[in-house]
Amino acid sequence: MKSTSLSPLHFNSHKSFPSDNPFNPSSSSSSISSSTSIPTMSINLRSHAFAGNPIKLKTPKPENPFSASSALESLNSQLLNNTHFSSSINFKVLPFKKGRPLATFSARPNDSSSTWHLGWIDLTDFKALFANSTLELTGDLFVYLGSLDEENSVYWGIDVSSEEGLVSEFASKLLCFVEVRTLMVASDWADARAMGELAIAGHARALLEWHHVSKFCGHCGGKTVPVEAGKRKQCSNPLCKKKVYPRVDPVVIMLVIDRENDRALLSKQSRFVPRMWSCLAGFIEPGESLEEAVKRETWEETGIEVGEVVYHSSQPWPVGPSNMPCQLMVGFFAYAKSFDINVDKGELEDAQWHSREDVRNALTFAEYEKAQRTAAAKVEQMCKGVERQQSLSSDFNVESGELAPMFVPGPFAIAHHLISSWVYNEGSGLNKGRSSFSNL
Repeated sequence: MKSTSLSPLHFNSHKSFPSDNPFNPSSSSSSISSSTSIPTMSINLRSHAFAGNPIKLKTPKPENPFSASSALESLNSQLLNNTHFSSSINFKVLPFKKGRPLATFSARPNDSSSTWHLGWIDLTDFKALFANSTLELTGDLFVYLGSLDEENSVYWGIDVSSEEGLVSEFASKLLCFVEVRTLMVASDWADARAMGELAIAGHARALLEWHHVSKFCGHCGGKTVPVEAGKRKQCSNPLCKKKVYPRVDPVVIMLVIDRENDRALLSKQSRFVPRMWSCLAGFIEPGESLEEAVKRETWEETGIEVGEVVYHSSQPWPVGPSNMPCQLMVGFFAYAKSFDINVDKGELEDAQWHSREDVRNALTFAEYEKAQRTAAAKVEQMCKGVERQQSLSSDFNVESGELAPMFVPGPFAIAHHLISSWVYNEGSGLNKGRSSFSNL
């Protein structure tokens, strides 16, 4: 986005996701509006990226045909070609390969750009693809993702990493396997459909990766088997039978604020895109509260002592390491009691105090829409069989074409919302010690 007419981006979030069809682009009810008093662009997000999953908003009762147990029974019957079992439910399958969901693209109407979609496959077509495979399709291979009874559909994920031959089959249909992180950047955050599909992809990746790393019982070492349509696992050892549930790894992420000097503490790591600064973050340790984790991590990484800690919002984060696929980012504002920085170089490359004006400029200069279009174009090229190499950092520059001195993560990350909320003084939590974001 050029900074000539619409300068900084700041985001107003609402707590509920629309219940209409998540796969219909015309169902988006997000709005874009510009303010005449402040040169900003306000994009109404109904939830953080990866939250607001439209096929997981409600859990059907066990007797409901759309529930996990009932749907699995119907799925197994169809896989066995049981003619005595009829079902009017549509089964949609989303294949994954090494953590990457199947995706495709389509041109935007009245626009030269493209947008991505998940590569859902009807169960009948999916069975046909496996006709010559040595892998026997059973219900245990599928993971229940959710349902939409108004669409009469149940959605499943499956890992097909061992089936190399499927790649060429999908390529002939302009389908390809794409990293969830790439889809995240490529998503139009003002499009309810895109954000809904991203949430589904994130949920599916987290579950499938968890299945991959939980093949054995941590109690006796026995092999685990999926139960309840993949929603949990159980030890197959008859003397053990321990239940294993998907693990959630909570992470605190905090914007540390110096009230007196009107500045915020930002850090960067060596793995970051060049010139990108973000909030401090760290895993919660056993036996400590969220607030204690905020204070400990801030002290360990920067030597800054924190006093008051105020909750902002939380975000599922399924794009971390494959051995920790179920991270939950819990966001806070933290108010500094000391101000001399002592960076732990084992954790961070650098940490500095930044003025409100500097951070506002970082939001202004970062062309998030350009990065989104670049990533969307990359998905299109991948599905066409052309892999394009491009540095994401080249998308963040000023109007003259010069590199921006710094920028912060895009609107798909909770760090962006913590930072932009502080820059624009949004929320009572910044002024009265209470947060208005708890219902985001």
